[in-house]
Amino acid sequence: MLDFINFRIIDFIDIFLVAALLYYFYKLIRGTVAINIFLGIAMLYLIWLLTKALEMDLLSELLGKFLGLGVLALIIVFQQEIRRFLLMIGSTKFSPTDSFMQKLGFKQETQVHPYVEDIVDVAIDFGKTKTGALIVLKRNTNLDFLKTTADLMDIRLNKPILKSIFFKNSPLHDGAIIVENGKITATRVVIPISGEIQLPSSYGLRHRAAVSITQNTDALALVVSEETGKISYLKNGKFIPFKTFDELIHMIKYDLS
Repeated sequence: MLDFINFRIIDFIDIFLVAALLYYFYKLIRGTVAINIFLGIAMLYLIWLLTKALEMDLLSELLGKFLGLGVLALIIVFQQEIRRFLLMIGSTKFSPTDSFMQKLGFKQETQVHPYVEDIVDVAIDFGKTKTGALIVLKRNTNLDFLKTTADLMDIRLNKPILKSIFFKNSPLHDGAIIVENGKITATRVVIPISGEIQLPSSYGLRHRAAVSITQNTDALALVVSEETGKISYLKNGKFIPFKTFDELIHMIKYDLS
């Protein structure tokens, strides 16, 4: 009964790492249907523990068999989230300024991201003139794999630069741009599109590319439709609705932080 007195520092590290992994996994699935599935599995596990404690052998055996397939079920259900998690792990750079703990969300610096207003303002202007655009905003996942065939840049983002890039007669107009920490780091980016993406025919190639990159990484995407001028915001492979452009700016800043 007094085993807890022998609590070691390694036990604390063990608990802390498990909590960190669970916290980051929750951040990945927060706001998606997957969170409800995860809670359902957690409830079944708690019920199974209760039936074992009460020695309800038949029900405990049935739940145990069901949960025995839990690992395979989790891989199937959470395949997109697991992919993003593994990409985050693989792209982590262990340095004082870009540490793993920052990526888990425990040591993030407060940033206001003032350039977000410029991006949304330009997107509004593009919508009025029906100028197509795809802007990818980097968060934690390294996006260097997209830059192999792109034009590399290192330009501080501002409205005139954005307008000149997506001007219809500009040689940089085709493809997406990548924005990292207020800088445009690549233009004419070709984003590979996952074959399983299913969208209505009213959505074009830019929207499919935005769904693909936000499914496979934790990046954000802003799309302006060349056909309708409508602005779309995507995260985790989903279209995120917004009522006003001020709300859109707030959401982007919050997601970047």
